[in-house]
Amino acid sequence: MRKNNVVALCIFLLVIPLIAIGGLIIFKNKYYSFIALLIAIFSCLPMFWLFHKKKSSSKEIAILATMIALSVAGRFIFAWLPGFKPVTAIAVIVGVYLGHTSGFLVGSLSAVISNFYFGQGPWTPFQMFAWGVIGLLAGILSKPLKANKMLLLTFGAISGVLFSLAMDIFTTLWVDGAFNFTRYLASVITALPITAEYAISNIIFLLLLAKPIGEKLDRVKRKYGLFNI
Repeated sequence: MRKNNVVALCIFLLVIPLIAIGGLIIFKNKYYSFIALLIAIFSCLPMFWLFHKKKSSSKEIAILATMIALSVAGRFIFAWLPGFKPVTAIAVIVGVYLGHTSGFLVGSLSAVISNFYFGQGPWTPFQMFAWGVIGLLAGILSKPLKANKMLLLTFGAISGVLFSLAMDIFTTLWVDGAFNFTRYLASVITALPITAEYAISNIIFLLLLAKPIGEKLDRVKRKYGLFNI
């Protein structure tokens, strides 16, 4: 295993559990929200570490910057519809065609950059992590997702549900300072219309964007020998 991958794996398997255990010992039953915030932040670090060590070319950075800009612009345009955003779909497309690291970075950075408009806060790392992991999983599952359109759309719908469930965890932790299952269940039920909107919007954006954007990304990747990860 490459040294860079070992470092990333250590963050996932060692640093994050140590934060969780240390937080429980030090804070007892208090400040779970702060512990969760630290975990969300450190969960994003491995992918940023791998991207930094890869020494990406200027072409690769330009392509990723373009995809992030497209994602952020789409979130601005549809700001009037709470759950109707192209961020998840674009993270999935990038993950499928450019690899898991690129998918994570586009999803994660789209959250933090767009939140300079929508508002930064403790929810930002959770959004970074949630959208990043969706892009990461899309990259890992790229072969079946690229080969089967229905599977891609199903993955998009499930991703919308998972994103909503992840943000409901944040809401519960931040309100109570600990995980209260009753409040979490109430948050999930209350958010059902938004969750459905997330899922449906992902299907729509993937139907509209996956083929044209995916083909262009694939063509550029092959022509210039980029994103060999």
